[in-house]
Amino acid sequence: MFKSQPLLSALVNHTLTLKTNGGLYKFCCMMSERSKDEHAAKLMKRANEENEDSAERVQATKRIKAEGEHTEDEKKYPKKKVVLLLAYSGKGYYGMQRNPGTSQFRTIEDDLVAALVKSGCIPENHGDDMKKMSFQRCARTDKGVSAAGQVVSLKLRLIDDITEKINEHLPPQIRVLGLKRVTQGFNSKNNCDARTYSYMLPTVAFFPKDNDTRNIAAFRLEPETLQRVNHLFGLYKGTHNFHNFTSQKAPNDPSARRYITEMSCGEPFIRGNSEFAVITVRGQSFMLHQIRKMIGLVIAVIKGYVKEEVIERSWGQEKVDVPKAPGLGLVLERVHFDRYNKRFGGDGLHERLEWDSEEEAIKAFKEAHIYPTIVETECQEGSMVSWMATLPIHDFEATATETRDNKDQKQDNADERNDSD
Repeated sequence: MFKSQPLLSALVNHTLTLKTNGGLYKFCCMMSERSKDEHAAKLMKRANEENEDSAERVQATKRIKAEGEHTEDEKKYPKKKVVLLLAYSGKGYYGMQRNPGTSQFRTIEDDLVAALVKSGCIPENHGDDMKKMSFQRCARTDKGVSAAGQVVSLKLRLIDDITEKINEHLPPQIRVLGLKRVTQGFNSKNNCDARTYSYMLPTVAFFPKDNDTRNIAAFRLEPETLQRVNHLFGLYKGTHNFHNFTSQKAPNDPSARRYITEMSCGEPFIRGNSEFAVITVRGQSFMLHQIRKMIGLVIAVIKGYVKEEVIERSWGQEKVDVPKAPGLGLVLERVHFDRYNKRFGGDGLHERLEWDSEEEAIKAFKEAHIYPTIVETECQEGSMVSWMATLPIHDFEATATETRDNKDQKQDNADERNDSD
């Protein structure tokens, strides 16, 4: 009995040792597997880090190379302040000014900036931030409005054959017609003294309201009517309060006072079997829709919807319902820099900002792209005739009704992004 106790104790100890060794073996196996996983993870991490480092080195090499090329371009073609003379047909575009974040509304500046980047005149990042090239347009033109003499100022690289290379990347309806060096502080908008616009329209617009105007080809403007039209346009000359000729301007807002130096209608001519005429207006600057409303009100008087005295009344304090003529025929003809020319034009270092040598190219562009578009669109779509049908709903004799005013305000707000100087 006493001898069996050590034997039993030894058996128990052996069993415990086997269990312990088995657990230890399992534990060692688990530790071994975990070490393998950790080792593999470390290798993977190291490989990823090496790939990332390699990718960064490649990117850095490319960046250094690009910066080197950029530096070389800057040395060979240093950026200079210049002005570009632009001509364009506005059909199909939502005005001149670029609207970042609204790519569905294509503007003239969208195509111009893309061409400047592709031709190498500006770095690619300047296309995203136009302030980097000190870009400024002389006049913002509305949706569908064309220009024969728009001027923009900016800094760009003066590469060889620069205008030809820019035009290679522009559609035919936009052209750079000239380039001149200007002073470092030049700003095409702030240095502009005056702007001249033209407005091409079918002469049927000047016929009495009782006439059937559906067939515009049948009408011819009488000399007496043209004389009266020019009398009415002459009333606009001088400084007046044009708060009724734009949107969101109070009668006592000083900025509503504008100075008009010239406004007249030229002799009629035939285009596409229909008679057209061109109205010319020059002023220091113009507000949103101002020119179109000035023309719209004269047409309303000529057609007999309201008396001549409404023009003078529209400069007063009360609200007057002024109709807005279609935008189709409006063209920015030229911009004027008289003060700049007087100060810098004769200093022997800078050119006068005049475009006499480009006149033939300007005329050719208008004949090829602007006038045909206006005539064809007018004959096909009848925008002037359709607009004239809305004249009876205007209340010319009294303050505009709240309903009409709200309707006009909604339209003006919709057009606000295409503000026209």
